[in-house]
Amino acid sequence: MKREMTTQGMTKTRIAACLLSMLLLALTACGRQTMPETPAAEVEEAAGAGLEAEDVEAAESVAENAETPAALPVTDPSGASVVIPEQVDSVVALAPSICETLVALDMADKITGYDLQSVGIAGLPENVPTFDTVNPDVEQLTALAPDILFVSNLSLYDQEAPYQPLIDAGVCVICVPTSESVEGVRSDIRFLAAALGVPEAGEQVVEEMDAELTRLSDIVSDIPEEEKKSVYFEISPAPYLYSCGSGTYLHELMELAGGKNVLADQEGWLSVEGEMVVAADPDVIFTNVNYTEAPVEEILGREGWAGVSAVADGEVYYIDNMASSLPDQNIVKAVEQMAEALYPERFTEQ
Repeated sequence: MKREMTTQGMTKTRIAACLLSMLLLALTACGRQTMPETPAAEVEEAAGAGLEAEDVEAAESVAENAETPAALPVTDPSGASVVIPEQVDSVVALAPSICETLVALDMADKITGYDLQSVGIAGLPENVPTFDTVNPDVEQLTALAPDILFVSNLSLYDQEAPYQPLIDAGVCVICVPTSESVEGVRSDIRFLAAALGVPEAGEQVVEEMDAELTRLSDIVSDIPEEEKKSVYFEISPAPYLYSCGSGTYLHELMELAGGKNVLADQEGWLSVEGEMVVAADPDVIFTNVNYTEAPVEEILGREGWAGVSAVADGEVYYIDNMASSLPDQNIVKAVEQMAEALYPERFTEQ
């Protein structure tokens, strides 16, 4: 973005068209800059060349009403004030959910470093520095000097102002805490897109995610409440059982899939006693544990659980770990896997 006729030979219409083209071309070339008003002298000169006042006003109106770039955010999702550079050429992201969203926004070419948990995510560049999510090497990050450093609340380890050296070096540090709802996922996607100057791409990602969530929820939406299957979702195996209650995005995903969380009467992420699950007697058990061998088989053979309906009926399923543990646009994959496991008969013709 970074063109020998005399005026007398032009009709008024052609003059108007030329002026309008020049105004639009200048507006395009300005990028984020505001288009200056047409000086009065130039208006008079154009009028003297045979351009009527209404033609000039029409051209000026187009310039004034042309769409301008959306303003950059001034606070991040954590509530901290940020000054985001107008031009962003390099970013480091220290959370897998953020990395997946940057890839979806077609911003992977700007990533110059990311966290170890993100290694293997499709679309991320290879042969770039990687960092510990919880305790990243701040000295190495400072030397890398990205325009923006994206972190989550997991990366705000127990130190006072851990990223101050980067801030002092001119790096914009942005915290995007882990979302606890689908609406929070939407908000985070929009924020990341806005911060990188591609809000339209963010809206497209959100629209595609919502379209899939709507499609899946519609398949199970007419199931009577009393016929919905109860679910226990295990995210840490025995002997340290861990799951979630209401107020978490995973609870919301179970409901979107048509399930009823047996721990819905509790709040947040929580440790679970085996006896609690046995007493709840879920119809289906999900696990996203991917750091032990055969997690489904372990649950099916777990001591004291033989009488649980899900175990007795063999209704124990593995749900993709990344899709169910990262609050980003890929949650649709987890919802689909859960819905298909819960109500396979409703997906036979899909």
